Amino acid sequence: MQARIIFEAAGPLTTIQDSGRTGVMRYGVPPSGPVDRLAFAAAMAVTGMPDGWAFELSHGGCTIACHEGEIGFALCGGGFLADIDGDEARAWRQDTLRAGQRLRIRAGPGNWTYLAFAGSHAAPRWLGSSATHASSGLGGSAITAGAAFDFTATRPLEPRALPPPPALQGSIAVVLGPQDRHFPPDAIANLATGSFTASARFDRMGRVLGGPPLKPTSISMPSEPALRGCLQADGEGGLTVLLADHQTTSGYPKIATVIGSNVDRVAQLPSGEPIRFEVIDPREALDGSRNAEALNKAWLHDLSRSGLLEERLWLNNLVDGFIDAKLS
Repeated sequence: MQARIIFEAAGPLTTIQDSGRTGVMRYGVPPSGPVDRLAFAAAMAVTGMPDGWAFELSHGGCTIACHEGEIGFALCGGGFLADIDGDEARAWRQDTLRAGQRLRIRAGPGNWTYLAFAGSHAAPRWLGSSATHASSGLGGSAITAGAAFDFTATRPLEPRALPPPPALQGSIAVVLGPQDRHFPPDAIANLATGSFTASARFDRMGRVLGGPPLKPTSISMPSEPALRGCLQADGEGGLTVLLADHQTTSGYPKIATVIGSNVDRVAQLPSGEPIRFEVIDPREALDGSRNAEALNKAWLHDLSRSGLLEERLWLNNLVDGFIDAKLS
């Protein structure tokens, strides 16, 4: 089976993303990949494309028309809403888009969502990955109105609501460093006691935070490696959480690093949402990440398995009625 879809509208941050570009940060190339890695993994699990790619969308949303065939899709993350030809808009949804229908996706309370299709399409690759580096456009590519995609080996998906991931609540856990030595004691104290907010200023490189300035003692320092989740402070003490397209080295000091299981959460927080940081030691960070990984793994397994047998029977009409096998 095959299907053809065309974007009739696409927001400015719409890109193709796979799981990310590995092994190239030493050459100054960011990993890219999804901003919300868990939501992306969910879309892959639902569509049965573990090594595939998805469309990453932000507040602009999109409108997609199906011009040929039929194809299942999954929408995961950010509470974004999807409707087909004006039916009830729902978040965390799987369904099937058929020829002549339009899929419309609009923003929810979060900032990023992932639209994956149950079919194959060879997206452009750069340095072994289809992840799009937004500022250069290298990789799978940014998506604009008029972009067309032909999928092969497509399959429909039974309409159903998808369970959202295990909820993370409370403070954002961070580990001090790697450059906390460039901050005075009061800045370190304010990190743990101050009240911050998620600002409306974000892109794939980072998320700016509002709150008390954590001014470094100096920014005259050699550039050092930067990683996703680093809390980078500028000369005035303004904080930015580095995300998927972060620079690989930075001359601004990083006071702390958000632990992996909390980075996606920070990226999805609505503008104005309050944030409090909890400073933990590396052992606590490791234990917390392992616990979160176990919960997420179980949830992703349920997503990929839930309704699988029933879906296959329903889609293929293997059972068309009842047979009375009682001997006369």
